[in-house]
Amino acid sequence: MKRAYYSNTISLFLASRPMEVLGELADKNEFALEQEQRRAWLAEITILQEVLQNFQGAIYFEYSIPRMGGRVDIILVIRHVIFALEFKIGAKDFASDAIDQVWDYALDLKYFHETSHEQYIAPILVASEAIEADICIATTLHNDKLLFPVKTNPRLLKEVMTDILSFTDGDDIDRLEWEEGRYRPTPTIIEAARALYSGHSVDDITRRDADAINLTETSEQITTIIRDSKERSNKSICFVTGVPGAGKTLVGLDIATKHIDKESELYSVFLSGNGPLVTILREALARDKVQSMREQGTKIAKNEAMREVKAFIQNVHNFRDECLLDTKSPPIEHVVLFDEAQRAWNLVQTASFMQRRKKKLNFSQSEPEFLISCLDRHRDWAVIVCLVGGGQEIHTGEAGIDEWIEAILRSFPEWHIYLSSRLTDSEYGAGKVLSTLASRENVFYREALHLSVSMRSFRSENVSLLVKQMLDCDVKQAGVTLKRLDEKYPIVITRDINKAKRWLKQNARGSERYGIVVSSQAERLRPHAINVKSPINPIHWFLNNKEDIRSSYYLEDVATEFQIQGLELDWACVTWDADFRHSPEGWEHWSFKGKRWYRIKKMERKKYQKNAYRVLLTRARQGMVIVVPPGDIKDPTRPPCFYDSTFKYLQKIGFREI
Repeated sequence: MKRAYYSNTISLFLASRPMEVLGELADKNEFALEQEQRRAWLAEITILQEVLQNFQGAIYFEYSIPRMGGRVDIILVIRHVIFALEFKIGAKDFASDAIDQVWDYALDLKYFHETSHEQYIAPILVASEAIEADICIATTLHNDKLLFPVKTNPRLLKEVMTDILSFTDGDDIDRLEWEEGRYRPTPTIIEAARALYSGHSVDDITRRDADAINLTETSEQITTIIRDSKERSNKSICFVTGVPGAGKTLVGLDIATKHIDKESELYSVFLSGNGPLVTILREALARDKVQSMREQGTKIAKNEAMREVKAFIQNVHNFRDECLLDTKSPPIEHVVLFDEAQRAWNLVQTASFMQRRKKKLNFSQSEPEFLISCLDRHRDWAVIVCLVGGGQEIHTGEAGIDEWIEAILRSFPEWHIYLSSRLTDSEYGAGKVLSTLASRENVFYREALHLSVSMRSFRSENVSLLVKQMLDCDVKQAGVTLKRLDEKYPIVITRDINKAKRWLKQNARGSERYGIVVSSQAERLRPHAINVKSPINPIHWFLNNKEDIRSSYYLEDVATEFQIQGLELDWACVTWDADFRHSPEGWEHWSFKGKRWYRIKKMERKKYQKNAYRVLLTRARQGMVIVVPPGDIKDPTRPPCFYDSTFKYLQKIGFREI
């Protein structure tokens, strides 16, 4: 695959006339070529044809970075170094967002382009009108051959490149072999949604390696079920399972984007009861749509872009309410994908809501049963895809997956059932009800409907296993798993939140997102300036940049399990309060009310609290710091004994203290 608009050896590039190079760039350009872009390319060509005299290697203009949805201005492969150059023509200074931009491009190559993994990568920001420059050359703290961004002007660029080649060493990179390297990204859910919505396939934006069942395989299995159901006029429900971060939501978005045309019989909708996730994805896609149209020379209002996005990603409760208005007609969609289906409400919660908010007395269906009944209104065919996370129920009244199956058994005998082969695992809580399916017809188990490897962390797939072992008090196995993480996925512990903040900032590079996450029951973190009762705006927290005090980067506002579920950070600080304490007998569950802690006794609430910490501990893609405060002997609500046992437990597992 040709990733660049223009590529050539440096010697042939130097022998070409600038207008020849410009013509090839213009020919490959996907958008209307504006004068500003034309002038920028000509300036870059002119600068490089002077700077690259006496260098040998390869040059690539507008090199595609699909995970980020952008293109690097220039890639140079010279001897043993890959140079990523971002030009700012006309700029007199080095803006922080431009520094992050070129750093992000370099990080993307380092992490996701397989023939770049082991090479030196040098990000360089070139401000064409800058008088001063910062040409300090050094490797980052990660020691992975990725240099800190160098800031220079055209006059010093040749000197910078020469110094970098002298500073580093290694074997020369084979140009053709480097070009053939596969791009295997692991995007965040926000990045993935943007890429899918703009026309990329799930195959373009996900890893393809032997360590994981490929997401494409799961997506193709669902597509087959949809096609067969339509051709045979069947109504089918299928359950997709996966460990935290395995890509269940990504699979749902992939199917929905394949069938986004309302005129198609296969028209699909992605539904989620996760309010923050829906809000953030909609905002991100709407912003992206406006920016994309602007780059193509067309202005579009954000509210217009948002209307289109809202049809693609809907809140499950809005879908439900629409079906309540008309109880006879089927919805326009034949295919509905329910994200986090285990969080749908049970009968008690649904009936209570219907009575309080909808003035409907004696409502007799759980949320799963009602949602299935809506699709059952179709006379010909329908497909429901339930995306199921294990151990993810964190709200009172969430039914778990067994209610979906019981509803099918109770009220929809003609429906075909497709099950992940791992739905029997204990964390899905469906073991008992599954045994009743043995004698039922049209029940099919499919291995491809389970995603067993976490894609959230491209550095290690053992994080979710480690967290499960931690929460199950399996110290020995947790220690073994922790050692397997090695330095690829650093997890450290501390008693000092300020040390944790410094650690996050030191480890994050470019625009890698970091933030503090805490339990919604962490009421006694207020002395550390953490107030869980102060709600965040998830759009600002997850999408806004480092200069915005409302963003996660500022490390002032915190997200709880309710705001972070289904989303992720690159680096996370998990701050642990006394609501979930370790003791010799195992975990203790507490709730703070008024002026004191109360012991939680209900098993359901204990499960929700344990799952809350499971969510918090599996949000980071690259590494995390866990803070267990020291407590305060003078504060009866925070004595050290409430915290010390938890910290000692983490030490016993083997976490390194900073």
